[in-house]
Amino acid sequence: MSCNDLHPNLRLEQDGRVVTLTLARPEKRNALSDGIIEAIDAFFRRLPADVGAVVIAADGDHFCAGLDLAEMSNRDVLTGVAHSRQWHRAFTTIEQTGVPVVAALKGAVVGGGLELAATAHIRVADDTTFYALPEGQRGLFVGGGGSVRIPKLIGIPRMLDMMLTGRRYNAVDGERIGLSQYAVAAGESLPVATELAHRMSQNAIQTNFAVTQALPAIANLSPREGLLMESLMASIAQSTDDAKGRMADFLAGRAKKVTDD
Repeated sequence: MSCNDLHPNLRLEQDGRVVTLTLARPEKRNALSDGIIEAIDAFFRRLPADVGAVVIAADGDHFCAGLDLAEMSNRDVLTGVAHSRQWHRAFTTIEQTGVPVVAALKGAVVGGGLELAATAHIRVADDTTFYALPEGQRGLFVGGGGSVRIPKLIGIPRMLDMMLTGRRYNAVDGERIGLSQYAVAAGESLPVATELAHRMSQNAIQTNFAVTQALPAIANLSPREGLLMESLMASIAQSTDDAKGRMADFLAGRAKKVTDD
């Protein structure tokens, strides 16, 4: 996808095997419109084969304040269901891209913004980040997959608390409970996310696919089924020419060894 194909509130940059998709609507705290969601879906569906990782970033002081509430007026039930399912399709596309996706978080990660962040495989939050699910105080309910993804990160009781009481989490507490894997200094989420993305983009394609696609699926299976899928995935991965070449390099002393550095 070229920059010309993108929605005007999105920006695309590629550096080697890493693509950064930036939400570019800072005047609205990067609120997500239907058009932006459609464009995000199209971008991930048409991801070029030479891309090894994606960073989702944002302009301005905030990652994303969620759904553009101006688009909610006069929606009937069926239209509301269709809208929610549109978000489900787009966010599932992100999860199932097959390459690692890293979200660089800052400022507001609220409502649909948290639902978007939850689709990423790795989340890096800077000190300005705060998380909230204000739908509970607005007579609403999450509609972008949050009821499925967020409890897997923090558990049902914590999500209940966020929605029923309006509780917010800062970056440090968010990292502690699982909303991010990294908490960094203000202004550092994008550099750190980009560095992680470049590191992951050098992994074997089959390993990145297995980790981002098979691992979550295994977690939802019974132990017996999960172990079988693990065996199959391990066998598939190690049988590739890429894996054989990497193992040969390791055995010959050409590959970097794991240390405590």
